[in-house]
Amino acid sequence: MANPNLRNPTSITLGEISTSLANTSATIIVNNAASSGTVIEVTSLYICNDDGTNDADITIAHHPAAGGGGTAVQILNTVTVPADATLVAITKDAPIVLLENQSLVAIASAGNDLNCVGAYRVLA
Repeated sequence: MANPNLRNPTSITLGEISTSLANTSATIIVNNAASSGTVIEVTSLYICNDDGTNDADITIAHHPAAGGGGTAVQILNTVTVPADATLVAITKDAPIVLLENQSLVAIASAGNDLNCVGAYRVLA
């Protein structure tokens, strides 16, 4: 299926990102399946470090295939989030678009320190 016509979408639905990065493995935070017939516009992404003592690094990557497949292109690369701080990674003024069969992945430098919270729109 082809990506939808964004001038006249038939539907727009909202979605949320709410993921705790439990380990240092790549974690899919937004996934647009192949043949979904949708485009996903990520309009906000906040990275919160809930560790009161230690800083942690975050990498956010765009993947050209669903499920974190393909060769990643970093949006943020090992950016430090100080202890008890929040980093604004994506805003509605500079959204990230995921076409069909694309995904957004987060990687933390330490498990159970970083949380990803945000919003997106699904256009069909």
